[in-house]
Amino acid sequence: MGKNKLSLKKLLQRDEFPSEDSKDRDDVLKKLQIKMLRVQQGIWHAKKRAVILVEGFDASGKGGAIRRLVEKLDPRGVRVIPIGPPTPEEQGRHYLYRFWKNLPLPGEIVIFDRTWYGRVLVERVEKLTPKERWKQAYEEINRTERMLLDDGIDLVKIFLAISRKEQLKRLEVRVKDPYKQWKITPEDIKARSHWDAYVEAVDDLFEETSTKDAPWNLVAANHKHYTRKLVLEIATSRLKSHRDWMERKAQTREAKEIEKSLRQLESERKE
Repeated sequence: MGKNKLSLKKLLQRDEFPSEDSKDRDDVLKKLQIKMLRVQQGIWHAKKRAVILVEGFDASGKGGAIRRLVEKLDPRGVRVIPIGPPTPEEQGRHYLYRFWKNLPLPGEIVIFDRTWYGRVLVERVEKLTPKERWKQAYEEINRTERMLLDDGIDLVKIFLAISRKEQLKRLEVRVKDPYKQWKITPEDIKARSHWDAYVEAVDDLFEETSTKDAPWNLVAANHKHYTRKLVLEIATSRLKSHRDWMERKAQTREAKEIEKSLRQLESERKE
């Protein structure tokens, strides 16, 4: 594709990882979370569907960013799907099967914590899939995403990138802290020995799958607060068409009935 010239390799070479000013940091995050709630309300009332894909290196902060993304949302309208190694049931099916079965219902947002891009990342680098199959996956994924978009599903793709030095620091914390040890596996340590291969694989997926209608958003994620703010900004920006649902509904019959009910409640209060 190559229309969105993202490059993880260049980002790492420049070593430019913005940090967030601590002043008013919490207030900024809360405002963005309320904006995300309004986005969810718009999706819910319009019975639309949205998928947010969150990819990134191990220890890049995917879980923390997703938690802030959903913290203020109504749990009835959002699902977070963590993606790990395929189960025995899933291994006997097409690799997209476990994603298809978790696509959103009308009015719902689904967030995938790791995604179908594992086919061209970990499966490619760790040689878990033959080369001809993972190379075919680029076109399969592009067709799938085009089909989702054509079916009316909004799609947001986010990749969290951290430096090798920052990853080492975070992995060491996970090893030493008993409350964080559940986050780390021997595979995470092994993956560091393939760092350059992963960087190359990420740049290839940007080149092959960042399209006009489904672009990748690359986040320099060395600083957690900056990362969480930017992820919220990306999500609310890409889904902004749903923010004005109250204005669109203002002239509807349902809105007028709600206004009538409100007047009845106010009259009861006065009595």
